Amino acid sequence: MGDLGDVVYKPRNGHGLVLFPLPLQGHINSMLQLANILYSQGFSITVIHTEFNSPSLSKFPHFTFRSIPDGLSGEGHSSISDMGILTLLSALNVNCVEPFRMCLAETLQSNSDASKDRIACLISDSVWHFSQRIADELNIRRMELRTTSISSFSGFSALLSLHKRGYFPLQDMKLEEPPMELWPLRLKDLPILETENPEELYRLLESMVKELKGCSGLISNSFEELEPAKLNESGGMEVPVPVFSIGPFHKYFPASSSSLLKQDKSSLLWLDKQAPNSVLYVSFGSLASIDAAQFEEIASGLLESEQPFLWVVRPGLVHGLDLLPGRFMGAVSGRGLIVQWAPQQEVLAHPSVGGFWSHCGWNSTLESICEGVPMICMPCFGDQRVNARFISHIWRIGLQLEGKAQRGDIRNAIRRLMMSEEGEEIRGRMRNLKAKVDYCVKPEGSSYDALQSLTTHLLSF
Repeated sequence: MGDLGDVVYKPRNGHGLVLFPLPLQGHINSMLQLANILYSQGFSITVIHTEFNSPSLSKFPHFTFRSIPDGLSGEGHSSISDMGILTLLSALNVNCVEPFRMCLAETLQSNSDASKDRIACLISDSVWHFSQRIADELNIRRMELRTTSISSFSGFSALLSLHKRGYFPLQDMKLEEPPMELWPLRLKDLPILETENPEELYRLLESMVKELKGCSGLISNSFEELEPAKLNESGGMEVPVPVFSIGPFHKYFPASSSSLLKQDKSSLLWLDKQAPNSVLYVSFGSLASIDAAQFEEIASGLLESEQPFLWVVRPGLVHGLDLLPGRFMGAVSGRGLIVQWAPQQEVLAHPSVGGFWSHCGWNSTLESICEGVPMICMPCFGDQRVNARFISHIWRIGLQLEGKAQRGDIRNAIRRLMMSEEGEEIRGRMRNLKAKVDYCVKPEGSSYDALQSLTTHLLSF
């Protein structure tokens, strides 16, 4: 995604679009990247966003932004963090219904003037499970943006099916089972969110599946060579609407950050001093959290690997630990760098980076593929488990750490990826996949063609 100067606007018969991102880092990134792509195709863009985690408006002067109250903006950061992801999503889906309805209605009315672009379509994040109902009420077409992989849709659908068949709660003895309808996933790979109220999760998933069936199409931040159309049918659940796989979104324009956290650019200067392909980049995203015991194992495994590393330790990553132990910081000196947040796309593109230890969020997975950097997978929740399984066992471009990995497991995984013949084979497969993604967004590539089809589809509304 790039600045306005990188995005060429082609006027298109007065068609406008309203985009409604979910206010979480990865979801905001994807929606604003999509906004730039569609703007380049000639659509004027209005973004409706919550006050909570509001995007940086100054970086997108070519869009119109409208803010709605969300019932959370008065809460302290710690109280929101304590909610848990599922409770946060449920609260947003209750609090934002009426504010969104009013804002969308006002936007449609204000754009009905002949001098303005007519709003042709609403594009909302798949987690906003009330948005189809409101689109129907206001007589506007809606498309859905799925910021996770297409494969994860099958995982969510299978989760609902297995729940109805009494598979839950899962027993330890069942976790390794690979039911036929789940292949290549095991039960332990299903996209579950940790919650004390599992019925709340199933209600959310049911609402999301229902919303998808009523929309006019699905926009996917993926590409055909990575997730062929046949994957839409895995889990016995075919996506019931047209799918436009136009990703990876960030490949269309030079990177421009929409990060909610301040990036530490000093990491790039440190990388400049390291040998090619020598550094392991470690980051578990903007939402994951680990306990102090797991942190100790990770830190010890990094040190025992004897491999240079760049580690993102953001505030809130480690429960019960406010400061890194002095003994660890002393041991790191000279061989590793710890920062609170890094410019990830630039880090992964740096020639010194030879591996990425990741939580396997979908944006991070795509960014690693686009730069040809093999992965170590440590999924934390949700679709990350699905992604990790595909990375390690289907695409075979990384290794997976299972469960609460111990320092010895971590040390060995790092050495396998960074120093062994097996690691070189993984790196070769990743290079081949990178070549495919480089081609897919060029003329005659699969994502390029899908974008032309999406543009035609939107212009038909």
